[in-house]
Amino acid sequence: MKIVCVGGGPAGLYFAISAKLRNPTHDITVIERNPAGVTYGWGVTFSDPLLDSLYKNDPVSAQRIFENPASWHNQEVYVRTERAHLGGYGYAIGRKHLLDILVDRATQLGVDIQFEREVKDLSEVADADLVVACDGVNSRIRRSLHQHFQTDAVVGRNKYLWLGTHKIFESFLFAFEETPAGWIWFYSYPYNADTTTVIVECSPDTWSGLGFDTLDPDESIKKLEKIFAHHLDGHALMNSMRDLGKIPWLNFTRITNSSWHHGNVVLMGDAAHTTHFSIGSGTTLAMKDAVGLADSLEAHDDLQAALAHYEQKRRADILDLQNAAMNSTEWFENVPSYIDQPITQFAYTLWKRRGNHPWWRYQLHLATQISSLRRVRQTISAVRNGRRAQQRVKQANISPPAYSPPSISTGSVRVQ
Repeated sequence: MKIVCVGGGPAGLYFAISAKLRNPTHDITVIERNPAGVTYGWGVTFSDPLLDSLYKNDPVSAQRIFENPASWHNQEVYVRTERAHLGGYGYAIGRKHLLDILVDRATQLGVDIQFEREVKDLSEVADADLVVACDGVNSRIRRSLHQHFQTDAVVGRNKYLWLGTHKIFESFLFAFEETPAGWIWFYSYPYNADTTTVIVECSPDTWSGLGFDTLDPDESIKKLEKIFAHHLDGHALMNSMRDLGKIPWLNFTRITNSSWHHGNVVLMGDAAHTTHFSIGSGTTLAMKDAVGLADSLEAHDDLQAALAHYEQKRRADILDLQNAAMNSTEWFENVPSYIDQPITQFAYTLWKRRGNHPWWRYQLHLATQISSLRRVRQTISAVRNGRRAQQRVKQANISPPAYSPPSISTGSVRVQ
């Protein structure tokens, strides 16, 4: 089968890898409009379930992805100068590093990757048996077939932007600051030894009240550095679009489609669906879409049956996560309604914003505020995570990487 993937992000590249592993005779081309090695993202997060799936699907690329991730074994919430703990852990690597790994692996398997090429019309890929549209939230392919996909785009209320800093926080951090124009906050997590992702968010009234609608990129960064100064400890914030003269303030757009496929065109990743950045699942869903589509193509000789199966299964798989993302979006759009609560209660409200919390979870939350009990919880979590990592490597039948559980302090971040 001749397959063209329009879009060279994690979705397109990982699908190409997955499809080639299942059928090496597929003729697969990935077309990416940006130059090789260019991305405007910062870090991407991984969960254990995603890593389990990656090791099962392709141990070679999975081992490289998990060679040297940043990790954290605590989440902290700051409101002004007060602090509470949430527990929890996660992993992250740089988006560029992830893309480099996937490009190398896809090339090794015989995928043709064409950079600095933009598909402006489907006639340019008319010879393909299957066109995979994985060209992002603003997908040109999807828009060209809008009447068939019936896309619904709901623009969120809040303003946000992605930045970086060389300040390494010890935990995944939520920090809320009050300004004369209202509340503004950031989420942060490290993704390599010296760089942290910082996602800033605020209401549109706060955004305009602070002057971000008129400030240039450098002025905007200086103002944000001043607002979050006591968290940054003198470190600068970095704008990946500074050289373009832009400050990338955005409104989150929730994308849904009545159908994910039409003829020989199928949607994948953000082109098919988006989930709010506050639950950190965009890359997870993109890569699981990739595996799902490759599985469906392998299971069905008929293309339309394969595409229908892919859509049906992936819609069901992402439903709970989409509902959690909607709840999270609404929570952050209503921060002023919650923020005057005592810090421990506010932090718990933040944690449970996604829904589905067991009755005992609040007691665990209270125990997590006690340093000795928090260290016990982190130690247990680190040991359990280490065993899970060893088990997934063992099941993949590859040589295990050296593993040592993270050192535990009030919050542990390390590059393993």
